[in-house]
Amino acid sequence: MQVAILYAIVVLIWGSTWLAITYQIGVVAEEVSVAYRFALGSVSLFIYAALSRRKVRIPWNSYGYVVLMGALMFSVSYLFVYHGAAYIPSGLVAVIFSLIVVTNALFERVFFKTRFESRLLLASLLGVIGVGLIFWPEISNFSLQDQAMMGVLLVTMSVLVASLGNMTAIINTNRGLPVVAVNAHAMAWGALFSAAVAVLFGRPFNFLFEFEYIASLAYLSVFGSAIAFGCYLALLRTIGSTRASYSSVLFPIVALLISTFVEDYQWSTMAVSGIVFIIAGNWLALSKRKGM
Repeated sequence: MQVAILYAIVVLIWGSTWLAITYQIGVVAEEVSVAYRFALGSVSLFIYAALSRRKVRIPWNSYGYVVLMGALMFSVSYLFVYHGAAYIPSGLVAVIFSLIVVTNALFERVFFKTRFESRLLLASLLGVIGVGLIFWPEISNFSLQDQAMMGVLLVTMSVLVASLGNMTAIINTNRGLPVVAVNAHAMAWGALFSAAVAVLFGRPFNFLFEFEYIASLAYLSVFGSAIAFGCYLALLRTIGSTRASYSSVLFPIVALLISTFVEDYQWSTMAVSGIVFIIAGNWLALSKRKGM
């Protein structure tokens, strides 16, 4: 039951961040917005730790992987996907990012000698097909030009970097480091890394004093970062990175449900078929585990 609750929280929150991120792109540079997001997420976690009397000290012999996790998961992967989304349709971004299930399985095999599970690979295939069906009208009109190729490359790099970040998270959780402490420190380093990239490329540290930007930033920082990543790392520890990352295949469903009410999204037979594929893949990926 605990796994089911954690999984649901991750899917619902990250599925809704697709809409929130759209309010972050525009006036404020992507690097700066990412720095703001994870700086606030880190502060939220440190405040929570202080109020709940949780220890946030990280042993020095483990700190290197925490810094690396921050750079990969909370900075570079987001910078790639924010920039890549400017060149290609959001549906194609969703399809490419759903491949993180496959890259996690591959990297777990390389770094931790974890054996491949055929049911997980089949579940991944069903999930990717499902996401592709949902966004097929958007993808079918896509033209592979120079800028589009750049977008595909950037989002693909985001998947690889995020997956490597997952591997560092596994190392940190395997060492018994507290999830709140790890995320608090890693997000702080991710924010610093994004800020350094912003300075390197001459991005202005401006701020948009409008309700949409401030509200979406607060939501992304507290819910999309502090809470969701805490639940996600708990899932990594419990069911492994491949099964945990299958949640990414479910994000578009939540995003479209929200879009149905907010943006009057019209459902099609193909979209419903895509959801059937995703649900089948989700059952296949998770049914083996007890406690769901």
